[in-house]
This record gives sequence, C-alpha cells and structure tokens, in this order.
Amino acid sequence: MRVRVLGSAAGGGFPQWNCGCGNCVDVRRGDPSLSARTQDSLAVSADGDRWLLFNASPEIRAQIESFERLHPRSSRHSPIDGVVLTNGDLDHTLGIFSLRESHPIHIYATRAVRDGIVDGNLMHRTLERFAGQVTWHVLELGGAPITAAGLSLEAFAVAGKRPVHLERAGDPTPEDNIGIVARDPAGRRVAYVCGAAAVDDAVRARIDGVDALFFDGTFWSSDELTRPGLGKARAEDMAHWPLGGADGSIAGLASVRARKKIFTHINNTNPILREGSAERRAVEGAGWIVAHDGLDLTFG
Repeated sequence: MRVRVLGSAAGGGFPQWNCGCGNCVDVRRGDPSLSARTQDSLAVSADGDRWLLFNASPEIRAQIESFERLHPRSSRHSPIDGVVLTNGDLDHTLGIFSLRESHPIHIYATRAVRDGIVDGNLMHRTLERFAGQVTWHVLELGGAPITAAGLSLEAFAVAGKRPVHLERAGDPTPEDNIGIVARDPAGRRVAYVCGAAAVDDAVRARIDGVDALFFDGTFWSSDELTRPGLGKARAEDMAHWPLGGADGSIAGLASVRARKKIFTHINNTNPILREGSAERRAVEGAGWIVAHDGLDLTFG
C-alpha cells in the first residue's frame, strides 16, 4: 500500500490568503523553518496503479500535477478511480468540480454528505453533462466495507459538526463527519481522521493497530485563534481537538498503536508548522510526524 500526502493544511492553506500571523508572514519571507502547504488531501493506492483521493481540495489540479502517478497515461485517462469524502466542508469538496471535463467520477460518501453537495446545488449540474458522469457510492456507518480500486473502505462516525453552509439546513447527524479505514488485500490498513472534536472508545478500536494513522492536527491549543485576536471561536467550537496539554490529542491518543502516526489538516496558526519550535519537538518526541505536502509512505 502506498500513501501520498497531496495537501496537509487546514482550510485556507498555508499561508492563508488573508492572514498576517507570524507563521504566514515568515513563510512568505522564505523562512527555512517553514514550508508552504496546500489544503488537506491524500492519495491512496493498493497497487501503485489505481488511486483513491481522500477529500478533494480546491487545489486538486496542482496537487495532481505535483504527483506523477496521478497523471493521465493516454489521451483521455486518469489513474484516479474515485474520491472519498469525510465530510461536506468546502475545503474537502470543491475540488470535485474541477474534475468535470467529460470524465466519469466515482464518489464515496455518506448520504448526508452526498445530499449536502447535490440537493439544491446548481453547480452540481456541471457533473451531469452525460449519463453516468458521477456515480455516488454510499458509505454506511458500521455497514459492510465497500471495495474501491482494490481497497476495502470502512466508514465510522467521528465527533464533528456540519459544514458552515449547511448549519441551518437541518439537524446534525453522525454521517456529517466520518473517519475511514482503508485496507489492502494483504491486510495493511491506513486510517484517516482529518477532523475530530473528540475520540471515543469506538473510534479508538477502529484506529488501533493500523499501519498509518492520519489524524486531525488543526490546532495546538484551544485559544490559538482567540488569544492573538485572529478569531472568536475556540478550537472546540470548530469541532477540532487541540493537540497540546494534558487533555489534548497527543496525550489522549498515546495508547493507540500505529506504525506511523501523522498529524495532518494543520492550521496556518499552528506552531508545529515551524521546525525546531517547542511544540514541534513535543509532537516528534511523542512519536508523531507532522505531515507535509509530498510526504510518501509505503507499506509492504
């Protein structure tokens, strides 16, 4: 099994277009301790030939071009067999509309996420230019695994929230935010939980013992935005479990076993972006990797 990190930043990317925080200022200046990142997405393959994208970011075109294994191999071709969506956030779904050039697309999502994209959305007509342009596959929470591109996909509910644009469109459901475990024919497993307000015993059981765990690394601290006056919402208000502190995810996931533990979906304000920072040292000292665009993992 091979995994390529196409993007590792939270919504807005790094640097964020309208942000003048210390991290964004310094990465624009070329500070060698910082590297730019696009918005969160993975490419996963069982055989190195057929690929699934886990979330489709607004930078999907550039992300595809950055990885030769995703390039077409004939005049009209793509090795991308499908897109797996973990929620309906715009930074995870807008890239779908860049895949509209008369090419069939398979999308794997819960009913709630599918309905949030399709119902009443005129933009979805760009994906209906011919019969069968988009095929939706329903991910059932706790249901039988779905096979896609030689991988077995299992979906499970993770504490989160509805996308901002759907907050007034209905009541929250467990299908609004999910995690995915992808298993190859040899039994190697990758877990992807890029957004999590918390983790319960059921989620721990799902992710324990995997070969790679990609987990929500959005914020280091609860007051990361409020303290410097960059926003009014705390990490928990945005359904993200902070990394640091006695109650943070580093401590809370210490007992979860994985060959590789990787924090992804990292906000532009997070101090772990800076190599050599105390927070970066704490992450690495606890056995975690800070994801970066282009990170490659191979198991087998």
